[in-house]
Amino acid sequence: MKKQRRDFLKLTGLTGVGLTTSHLGYSLPALTPAPKPPKQTFNMCGYAAPRIDTVRVGYIGIGNRGAGALKRIIYLENVAVQAVCDIRPERIDEARKTLEKTAHKPTYYSGKADSWKALCDRKDIDLIYICTPWDLHAPMALYAMEQGKHVACEIPIATTVDDCWKLVETSERTKKHCMMLENCCYDFFELLTLNMARQGFFGDIVHVEGAYIHDIFESLFDRTKRYDNWRLKENQRDGNLYPTHGLGPIAQILDINRGDQMDYLISMSSNDFMLAKKAEELAKTDDYFKQYQGKSFRGNMNTTTIRTKKGRTIMLQHDVSSPRPYSRIHLISGTKASAQKYPLPGRISTGHEWLSEKDYQELEQKYQPEIVRRVGELAKKVGGHGGMDFLMDWRLIDCLRNGLPLDQDVYDAALWSSIGPLSEWSVAHRSNSIDVPDFTAGSWKTNKPVDITLAQGGNTRIKNI
Repeated sequence: MKKQRRDFLKLTGLTGVGLTTSHLGYSLPALTPAPKPPKQTFNMCGYAAPRIDTVRVGYIGIGNRGAGALKRIIYLENVAVQAVCDIRPERIDEARKTLEKTAHKPTYYSGKADSWKALCDRKDIDLIYICTPWDLHAPMALYAMEQGKHVACEIPIATTVDDCWKLVETSERTKKHCMMLENCCYDFFELLTLNMARQGFFGDIVHVEGAYIHDIFESLFDRTKRYDNWRLKENQRDGNLYPTHGLGPIAQILDINRGDQMDYLISMSSNDFMLAKKAEELAKTDDYFKQYQGKSFRGNMNTTTIRTKKGRTIMLQHDVSSPRPYSRIHLISGTKASAQKYPLPGRISTGHEWLSEKDYQELEQKYQPEIVRRVGELAKKVGGHGGMDFLMDWRLIDCLRNGLPLDQDVYDAALWSSIGPLSEWSVAHRSNSIDVPDFTAGSWKTNKPVDITLAQGGNTRIKNI
């Protein structure tokens, strides 16, 4: 299987540590027929792991995302926080304060770059929850699964196609869930449109759009904001580096990996008009930024387009430096109706005009998913991006407790994350098209669509808020 994967990477020009070296000069590979994907050893799509009555969790990374996750989990019953790890002692102190008045009495790990391994080695943990810089996601997820743990990991789960394949192979072999924490799949309008698509409201889906347009320009250069300024370093790669917020919900609507599959993509970036100039300016007064002098950064705007096996199209955009209002777009265009969110509020149309507020509210009541009816208002009270973070955590724990398949599996994690390095390759080769790997090895043809309707489970209780 490993040889098959290596052959696949060679034929598609994706060898080496990833695609970050593609701009250094190797030539565009010959256009050869797409190779057959490696044989699937076990299908993790629809896999229901044995029930876990009380889910024992270990957290790695208590920065912005990790700290929020720790604050949310204390509202769920049948969960035990067994261990918490962060390389920074001050983050551990904050975690202690979060948990000091709760029933959770975890062991804390800190101070060493590999302290997280001791956490993963423990026998009293079922789930590893990873909230670290991007380059650590895949190594930590792989190690955790090898130690017999389920994995929930922040986005993207990998930054190279090779690591995406390793995650798929390891999850299949160990039969451990490997879910990427794509919280936008649990936002309320996204869940509504997913349910509407499931019931045929939009007709045949023709085209979808997603994005991550978020002005975090100043924070990229704030040395107190992120550990080791890791996100600025990531932005030296040129492509659609953070695709999954926009892609996750629309991929579910298209039944990607479960009835349809991505075929190929092309990607184009603008020039960088801001990042390099800012680094040069800061280097004049701060020696730390001299390491970025003369270095190139990703273009301000990246646009990636994807065609699926069934002939639908996807448009994704990424811009984290321009002064623009926040947008994930979330557009669905079908043969009977369309929907769009951003600018807010979300809207529905069955023709040339958007439906009235009254008509929209009637549709919202008719198609509201069961998960929102049951947990939505409580999720909004707990918070986390308006409640979608808590909805995601609740659903994850509830599936593990009831032995249900997860809404997102390792194939979703690998496919959605692979758009980053694949788009880098395309940008570096004058926006030539490149095949998208089929991480399901053909199982997408028979895999069943995602169902977030809570037909089963739903018994994980929420503590008083």
